[in-house]
Amino acid sequence: MIEVFADTDVCLDLLTGRQPHNAAAERLFTFADRGNLRIHVSSLTFSHIDYILQSQYKRRDSRMILARFKTLVNVLPVDDKVIELAIASDVRDFEDAIQYNTAIQNKVQVLLTRNVKDYKKANISVSTPEIYVTGMP
Repeated sequence: MIEVFADTDVCLDLLTGRQPHNAAAERLFTFADRGNLRIHVSSLTFSHIDYILQSQYKRRDSRMILARFKTLVNVLPVDDKVIELAIASDVRDFEDAIQYNTAIQNKVQVLLTRNVKDYKKANISVSTPEIYVTGMP
């Protein structure tokens, strides 16, 4: 099975319907829902998503959205090693450094983000969801 790591923005594109990025995110997560793709996210992603969703929805509704979203993804831990690597990393944005090192530590070879430029020195494949889904059947 194909495995990818989706950063928080990709997940928010799906859950908040942010245009024009939501179309690629919807296609990506549809592949996951059909069992053709396994999408990993960091545990950090859930707190960020909840924070954003609660600005748009009631708490109960936000949690229902998170519960449904959880069925589409595999949550990877942000542990001591990931934080150490993120601190020592050349990645400018600390959240991006955490996301990247979570993927690396869990041997996920594809990271999907809208901020490709932030990963110039990446040791794994980095792509936008738009580009990635165009190569999928």
